[in-house]
Amino acid sequence: MPMSRTQVIAELTAPGQPYALETITVQGRQLRVFSQAPASLRALFASTASDLPFITYGDERLSFAQAWAGAARFGHLLVHRFGVKPGDRVAIAMRNYPEWVLAFTAITSVGAIAVAMNALWQAEELAYGLRDCGAVLLFADPERLDRLAGLIGPVALPGLQVIAVRSTGPVAGALNLADLLADLAAGQPSASGALTMPAVEIAPDDPATIFYTSGSTGHPKGVVSSHRNIISALLSWELDRAIGERMAGIDSASLPPPAVQPGTLLAVPLFHVTGSHAVYLSSYRAQRRMVCMHRWDPELAAGLIERDQLSSLVAPAAMTGDLVRIARSGKYQLGSLLMVGGGGAPRAPEQVRQIGASFGQALPNTGWGMTETNAIGAGIGGQDYLDRPASSGRCAQVLELKVVDELGEALPANERGELLVRGTSIFSGYWNRPEANASAFVDGWFRTGDVALIDDEGFVFIVDRIKDLIIRGGENIGCGQVEAALLLHPEVFEAAVYGVPDERLGEEVGATVHGSPTLEVEALREFLALHLARFEVPRYITLSADPLPRTPSGKILKREIKLTALAGQAQHGPAP
Repeated sequence: MPMSRTQVIAELTAPGQPYALETITVQGRQLRVFSQAPASLRALFASTASDLPFITYGDERLSFAQAWAGAARFGHLLVHRFGVKPGDRVAIAMRNYPEWVLAFTAITSVGAIAVAMNALWQAEELAYGLRDCGAVLLFADPERLDRLAGLIGPVALPGLQVIAVRSTGPVAGALNLADLLADLAAGQPSASGALTMPAVEIAPDDPATIFYTSGSTGHPKGVVSSHRNIISALLSWELDRAIGERMAGIDSASLPPPAVQPGTLLAVPLFHVTGSHAVYLSSYRAQRRMVCMHRWDPELAAGLIERDQLSSLVAPAAMTGDLVRIARSGKYQLGSLLMVGGGGAPRAPEQVRQIGASFGQALPNTGWGMTETNAIGAGIGGQDYLDRPASSGRCAQVLELKVVDELGEALPANERGELLVRGTSIFSGYWNRPEANASAFVDGWFRTGDVALIDDEGFVFIVDRIKDLIIRGGENIGCGQVEAALLLHPEVFEAAVYGVPDERLGEEVGATVHGSPTLEVEALREFLALHLARFEVPRYITLSADPLPRTPSGKILKREIKLTALAGQAQHGPAP
């Protein structure tokens, strides 16, 4: 007789099993933890340093062992050249270069906190993040260094040391990584052998990372996560996969090893948890090759999948939609794909069906998660997803989900309310933001700001948002931050920012602005480009000769403004 899902989960998580779960108390919270999980990210990296291929970037190749050895050299620089101590914040601001991975590995392996800076940020945002986290050291590529030109120094960013990555010449205020590594090699006697990672004690609940997330108002907030938070998310995905296989009658242990080493395409930025967790970090235990892209290009992506016979891709709906169109053209052979995953933003149900029909043997999967949950929450894939394309799946085994009404009371199945989550992968809090933490947590439950319902089978459906956020191609954009930038312009008197539906990206940024009669849309966009990342600059801007409508208490009627703007959107049109 087939086992039920509950029986399968009980069997897979029983004592002595690879995914055994036990309940422990961590900082006053009762948590379900994986008994056999690596104690830290350092332990994860060291235990998986095989000679199998790992990183591909252009013509560059690194095995898992070479990546670990390279990270050890970075670790020596951190500790012995720059004096980095456990708990210090070390920032990374660059594209998906191999050095991003080596820097992250080294930072977290010497007990410091890796701060993943959004590489799309402009100078003011980068400087804000560096000051906010109190970074003592920054790894940055030439593009980010150009943006920070004039800000690197003891006046603007006191106490910050800077390492220039992939720089072909000197950079004012920065040290060149290639020169630092050459000096390190020159100082090593050849008989001493390879450098090893500097020794340090790391506890599971020590902080490991800060990822910045856009809130509904004001500046982005730094999400602090521990080694246990992150590793619990990685093993949770593995457990979900094992549950799915067992339910499908697949005994993975008896299957022959694949003829080709599994490979994945890193098409999303590493400064998002989709890229860092679901693609990069989950590749270690899976011993999966990772082919890195500098930026998204659907034709190049299809060519890499075909050339390297990649088996998986995880990306937001806009990217996977691009790849569906490429696949349907028949120009590339993409039959090696076994899984096309999602993240960052929901897919349209039609795209879910198209994935199932466009890649030969590939099945779609997706999930709901946040930076604050370390990318896990609910997950769904295969036939379940094809049958329920609007769902985000069932709750992860190390988390709990509930839906509550406006008074905070739990709602029954199929009732809409705010989605709350608690459990082992939940972040410890926002960096230096006690007021944000106080409003974000209720009796240990994190308030997600998403409106959801959970059906009587446990499937989660995200139906709306409470927070004033726009999700553009997987990027969270805080409306308040864009409004603040608009109000910096001397000719802008009032501004309202909102999401505009977009077929490819899900949402685009729209704004209605009341300003002086001489205010021009294109001049305003040029001004905003100096203060916001390119993806945050409104694609649709409506100028209003009249003050924006408000409630009697003075609150701007954003919903009314949005509906009016959408009705007359063609008047100004999108940015070119």
